Amino acid sequence: MSEQTSDENARKPRWWHWFSISAADDAMEPAGPAAQSAGTNELTAREVWLPAKRRMISKIADFLIDHDLEILPTTLTVAYECVTGGAPRIAQSILERTEKGLPITLKWIEEQRGESTHEKSSDALAVLMGRLEDSLDEFTRTTTGARTATSEYNSALKEHIDELEGVGRAGVVITELAALTRAMMERSIVIESELACSERRAQGLQTSLDETRRLAEVDHLTGLPNRRAFDQMLEREMREASKAGEELCIAFVDIDHFKRVNDAHGHPAGDRVLKFVGETLNRIADARCFVARHGGEEFAVIWRNHTVDMAWKKLDSARQEIAERRLVNRANDTPFGKITFSGGIADAFAFPDKSAAMKAADEALYAAKQSGRNRILRAGENPDPQAKAA
Repeated sequence: MSEQTSDENARKPRWWHWFSISAADDAMEPAGPAAQSAGTNELTAREVWLPAKRRMISKIADFLIDHDLEILPTTLTVAYECVTGGAPRIAQSILERTEKGLPITLKWIEEQRGESTHEKSSDALAVLMGRLEDSLDEFTRTTTGARTATSEYNSALKEHIDELEGVGRAGVVITELAALTRAMMERSIVIESELACSERRAQGLQTSLDETRRLAEVDHLTGLPNRRAFDQMLEREMREASKAGEELCIAFVDIDHFKRVNDAHGHPAGDRVLKFVGETLNRIADARCFVARHGGEEFAVIWRNHTVDMAWKKLDSARQEIAERRLVNRANDTPFGKITFSGGIADAFAFPDKSAAMKAADEALYAAKQSGRNRILRAGENPDPQAKAA
């Protein structure tokens, strides 16, 4: 049994062990001198945690060495988070990228950490906005109910005042009671006015909250919906399309050789390319098509009531339009060269769930990249073996 486990571990790629500290590792760690000689003596705290610390440091070192990364606060932090499971999203991205044979560079790590930080901030903002929205709803309901009750109370008081003043001549006590009731009514009128003012302010705050929520779901560079909005839209569209018995397709698009643009022309020029691609893709969007910036140089598209072939034709048309344009860097009149993108499309309902469908589209995108770029592939489609890299 131990030989079989050993063989399995030997067959695993070296990078696999960056992401796990198992009980088997503990068993393989030699005991300290005190433990070996003392036999029945209990281990000290140092003898317990020192082997684990050494394993962790070793795995962090393996991570940096295998990716030829400098020893920097950023790379050390990412390596530590991968070893300890502190950043599961980045760890998963590293695994997927390593499996595809793509390099883990300092620049890529910084981009991933930036996106992760932004997503965490967006998540926290969404939670806070949700709580505030619930509080506003409750406040508005309470205020409206109090204002209505106050108005009804005023009407009842006025009736009693009229009755009391009619008999007030019969006695001083009743006259004073009528005066007190009138004062109560006047005060309740003031309260009603203040409640109405609070209600208007709450409505204004709700409007501001709606605008903030909208901005939190928009990519500031392209003006397209961001990844959060895409995830929400996909959930809703899959649910509604399923009920309506309609087709639903998902596509991922990635700009080819985008790093070359940034390296040769700078990030402002790269931002212009992102905006240009986003604007071109957005022109195919309508009530049945939803386009979002998924992150970095990647975009995502959802088609409702479209077959895969219908979606492919529209996306390929956008691809051709972009490939035929010749963009120039306005800062120095230097041509960008040919800008292209690759894409992958999947039928959302041809897979067990949303995650499987997204993975199929992403794999089709990767196949398009590997088979030459500047092309759109359907999930499961075999790429042209004669294609050359663009």
